Amino acid sequence: MTMAQTTNTIETERAALQSELDSKKTQAERNRLGQFATPTALAQDILRYARTLLPERTKVRFLDPAVGTGSFYSAFRSVFPCEQISEALGFEIDPHYGAPAVRFWKDSDLTMKLADFTLEEPSPRFNLIICNPPYVRHHHMKNGDKHRLQLRTQQASGLKISGLAGLYCHFLGLSHAWMAGGGIAGWLIPSEFMDVNYGRAVKRYLLDRVTLLHVHRFDPNDVQFADALVSSAVVWFRNTPPPEDHEVTFTFGGTLFEPKLSRKVSGRALSHEPKWTRFPVSDVRSHAGIPTIADFFKITRGLATGDNSYFILSEEDIKARGLPMEVFTPVLPSPRYLTEDEVKADKNGDPKMERRLYLLDTKLPEEEIKARFPALYAYLEDGKSRGLHERYLCAHRSLWYGQENRPPPPIVCTYLGRGDAKSGRPFRFILNNSRATVANVYLAMYPNPILASAIKRDPSLIRRIWQILNEITPAQLLSEGRVYGGGLHKLEPKELANVPVPQIETLLPQQERPVRQAELFGSELIAH
Repeated sequence: MTMAQTTNTIETERAALQSELDSKKTQAERNRLGQFATPTALAQDILRYARTLLPERTKVRFLDPAVGTGSFYSAFRSVFPCEQISEALGFEIDPHYGAPAVRFWKDSDLTMKLADFTLEEPSPRFNLIICNPPYVRHHHMKNGDKHRLQLRTQQASGLKISGLAGLYCHFLGLSHAWMAGGGIAGWLIPSEFMDVNYGRAVKRYLLDRVTLLHVHRFDPNDVQFADALVSSAVVWFRNTPPPEDHEVTFTFGGTLFEPKLSRKVSGRALSHEPKWTRFPVSDVRSHAGIPTIADFFKITRGLATGDNSYFILSEEDIKARGLPMEVFTPVLPSPRYLTEDEVKADKNGDPKMERRLYLLDTKLPEEEIKARFPALYAYLEDGKSRGLHERYLCAHRSLWYGQENRPPPPIVCTYLGRGDAKSGRPFRFILNNSRATVANVYLAMYPNPILASAIKRDPSLIRRIWQILNEITPAQLLSEGRVYGGGLHKLEPKELANVPVPQIETLLPQQERPVRQAELFGSELIAH
């Protein structure tokens, strides 16, 4: 049997062991502990790429802080010749995987420690760290552990990790103290750190403390882990200070060696860019001065009712229950029931559509409701019997059944969508000619005072603006939002607000055009 056949046989046996151990845990258990095994092909691709980053014939000291059953070590053995391997160390906290793995690798060069990596004293001798750290969300971490991890991570790397960060961020920071100077690290982690607020510290570490080499983001339509709804990335860096005029390679889709897209981005541009998932699809943002949606609209999420099935009723349900229409206001149905991107209104201002829904929204006190509307009072009592009034949102309102103030928005935007939507547009802008409000499946767009005055003088202006919004390319919208596994894209209000729309400004008289920060100070600020 050749060496290649031997390593292939060992990997086949290891993968079978992994599958057997996974089957003995529930999906919920593995989700809570963030245990998502690295597929064989991906592990080998990562180690082959790692070899290109190390000088030839370098003696390699390998570390995997979350080794599991050893998928990366197995790939390491198959890629690096024996004479190059100086040392291999792996940590595994869960004996369910660790104990069988110790037995499996007992005749190899791998030293496996059944221990919590975050408690170990570091030894900065490893020149190759490869890891798929546990993807444990912050709400599964105890407060005492969070505080301990924050202190140790800051001591190890200077990283000040937010309490909202997942455990994988701490693994990355703690590993800094184990790296030899000039060593290489490859981290297989969720790509969400590139966009979310808690990821700022990680990005600052990657730009300031080490030399960030390459970020490869996998196509979210090709989820790397079948049982983890996250989009993933491989982040490569060298433990050296970043050189001046440093550039980072961003790639997307395909494999590390054959990506679908590639772009080099300067470290300076990255330091000003809050959303790294723009790259490599989009170029570096233009300097400030280009009007964005925020210059013309205030954007808020639609109403969070506390229980849509209770507070939102059809016209037929309201009549069948004998409830008074005067305590209901029209509300748009979810986007899948809107076949057109324009909502027309009847003579009462209600949406002219087959599926007409209404939101219970009244500021009348219960005593008055009891006296005037017995059927509505009975409906509220039924809701209380189900504990609705004690739910978080309802309990924190002055009247548990009273809604937040959301006037009818003239334009709404869907905030969840798929990049492969049949229309080719993951998000939709909908012109709302009715008096309907919206629930939190939409983003509500309200013109700012200057634009509202212009629309009042010329009501046709809102339609022209809506048409401009629908001309925004999917790529522009996707570059501002965030993406999850399976190609699900999401736009938060601030992200939609960042989308450039210079065409809207041309519709306004010169004296009514917005004044932006760059114009006030004459500086070349990077658009955020």
